[in-house]
Amino acid sequence: MSWSCGIIGLPNSGKSTIFNALTALTVPCQSYPFCTIEPNVGIVAVPDDRLARLSETLKPEKVTSTTIEFIDVAGLIKGAHKGEGLGNRFLSHIRNVDAIAHVIRCFETENVPHVYAEIDPKRDVEIVETEIIISDLEIVEERLAKLERLAKVSKEKGVKEIELLARIKSTLEQGSFIAMDYFDHTDAEIVRTFNLITTKPIFYVANIDEETLEKLPISDLEEFVRSKNSRLVYICGKLEHDLINLSPHERTSYMDLYGITEMSIESVIKVGYEILGLITFYTIVGKEMRAWTIPRNTTCVKAAGKIHTDMERGFIRAEVINADDFVRYGSEQAAREHGALRVEGKEYIVKDGDILHIRFNV
Repeated sequence: MSWSCGIIGLPNSGKSTIFNALTALTVPCQSYPFCTIEPNVGIVAVPDDRLARLSETLKPEKVTSTTIEFIDVAGLIKGAHKGEGLGNRFLSHIRNVDAIAHVIRCFETENVPHVYAEIDPKRDVEIVETEIIISDLEIVEERLAKLERLAKVSKEKGVKEIELLARIKSTLEQGSFIAMDYFDHTDAEIVRTFNLITTKPIFYVANIDEETLEKLPISDLEEFVRSKNSRLVYICGKLEHDLINLSPHERTSYMDLYGITEMSIESVIKVGYEILGLITFYTIVGKEMRAWTIPRNTTCVKAAGKIHTDMERGFIRAEVINADDFVRYGSEQAAREHGALRVEGKEYIVKDGDILHIRFNV
């Protein structure tokens, strides 16, 4: 299972530069609005130190990482829900992503004019998110009206959906995104079918310049993001994009110079995994070692189904070794001799870093 992340923000906020830094791709990054017309898509292997250590220990012929898909869409301006700028063409591209990274412009430069003249991160966030809320509200109102018409014919028709849509409508009218934590599992599954952007987990990327790197953190922005119960990642988009083209040795030297401890891709992925509640497990089958991403609290039998449906259908048991134990003892046999291999059944909750060997029969 891979996951996807939509990159949103105002025009000239540096979205495409951030996209380039995250994916090591090169897309147009010009100092005029709506440089991005069609969405740019980049699929990136998730950096994984555990997988690297396991590979060094086992030396398999093939190593397959789990992936993340980044989608960079056109900038959003005030009035987009009415067709201003690129309007709903922008919004349609991010209705199916798992999470949203909202890029906030925090850099000053005369070469890249701000669409609203002055740098004001809080205002910019509110402009973009208000447009998203209004767009979702229109969808909710249209669907609610349709269900209410059907309910006049059959009182049983869509009762639960009407109740949920009414709750969502009230929240959106207050100018807020939808907190999925307030729905139980059954209701949450129904809400996801509405395909609303405001139900997606969102975090913020402060696109800063090299001068600001020395002044972090930005207290006002930190407080603003905390008030939204979200997370903030700082990225010097232009600098990191330049670092991509350097040799590993040169990149390390420049990172030390600027006090950068990890590349932006690592920071973004860590936050993404946290807000989505994801973990990684591993399989070693034949000559291939592979990483898999699943939601936290997934049972062993459901994890088996991520590998292949036959494994879930014919699940017997799983042999489980922690990745650190595998590296410590050097092999499955040695881990078994030290009591580090466990046999688990269907209801075992897979832990981050587990290596699973699924036994099944179909």
